[in-house]
Amino acid sequence: MDIKDATLMMMSESADHPAVASLAQSVYERLVNGDSVDYRLLDELIGEASGKGVLRTLHAKYSPTAYEAIIMPILAELGRQKPVRSRSHSQPVDPETDPLRASIWPPR
Repeated sequence: MDIKDATLMMMSESADHPAVASLAQSVYERLVNGDSVDYRLLDELIGEASGKGVLRTLHAKYSPTAYEAIIMPILAELGRQKPVRSRSHSQPVDPETDPLRASIWPPR
């Protein structure tokens, strides 16, 4: 299944949740028109689907293989586009207060 089919399934399966269905429709229409879909829209779609219980419903309704076939194309594209945040500390750490780098421990 490709991302277009996955968003179409998401749209049809979320008919009871207008916010999710609207986001899925927006993504689907952009893909059909050959437009690119920004990762923020995909992130919002997955977030809304999760928050409204659509993902839980899909997981209960379909086999694990079918469930993955529906959500993985969306997650794969999201993972491909979404920037990775730096994990570095914003403030310098004093090595003497860090138990892994202190010259003596416990500090005196």
